[in-house]
Amino acid sequence: MHTSRKIILAMALVCAVVTGVFDQAQAADRLSAIRSRGEIRVCIWPDYFAISYRNPRTGELEGIDIDMAREFARSLGVAPVFIDSSFAKLIENMTNDSCDVAMHAVGIRPDRAQHMNFAQPHLVSGTIGVTTKDNKAIRSWADIDVKGVVVVVMKGTVMEPVMRETLKAAQLTVVDDFKAREQEVLSGRADIFMTDFPYGRRMVSLTDWARLVEPEQPLAPTPYAYAVPKGDDAWLKAVDTFVAAVKADGRLRESAQRHGLLPIIAR
Repeated sequence: MHTSRKIILAMALVCAVVTGVFDQAQAADRLSAIRSRGEIRVCIWPDYFAISYRNPRTGELEGIDIDMAREFARSLGVAPVFIDSSFAKLIENMTNDSCDVAMHAVGIRPDRAQHMNFAQPHLVSGTIGVTTKDNKAIRSWADIDVKGVVVVVMKGTVMEPVMRETLKAAQLTVVDDFKAREQEVLSGRADIFMTDFPYGRRMVSLTDWARLVEPEQPLAPTPYAYAVPKGDDAWLKAVDTFVAAVKADGRLRESAQRHGLLPIIAR
């Protein structure tokens, strides 16, 4: 191999090593970086009613995790910067440095834990169904897993693997957009869609057609938490410490009560 080529390859190797070390150092000092720039980047799903919801009437963000994000930012002495995300984009945004923390009631799942770390849970919700008031086929939970019934879930949500495992006779349809679930049910192409307690509340609060169908016992109760990128234990500890503080001093409970989420607050 020519000497010049050896030099070029050696330089490339050094650059790669230096870059890797720099990236690791940057990840390991996220808290300092946040304080240095005076901002914390918070990923949210702006359609999550009572959680991280952009009210279409006012354009303002509201919900328990919006309250908590503002409290967290205040405790750090920085400003919150909200970044629109979704569950479909969650892993991408947790691995490409789009945000410092995801605060939109992220369900703790093993597949997600491969790509992010979780603080202690602040909410716990099971799976519930939303159908129309005039649907005669489904009057109770026992009517769902029946041949001929079509159940809709949104791709990337906790409900997708839960329904894949639960349903034996009913047909499962997976859609990419949360509104598509409602459209499938309203059009008659599906009988019911699966969601959680906060979104179920949204449906009965904001529509005149939705009816909730709940199991007698909670189905797959899932703890919800704030997620952070991997590689920085100090940052995870900072988020965890904040969650413990708002639980202890009543701020989490007060916000849950204001947004109608007391039934699913984590103890």
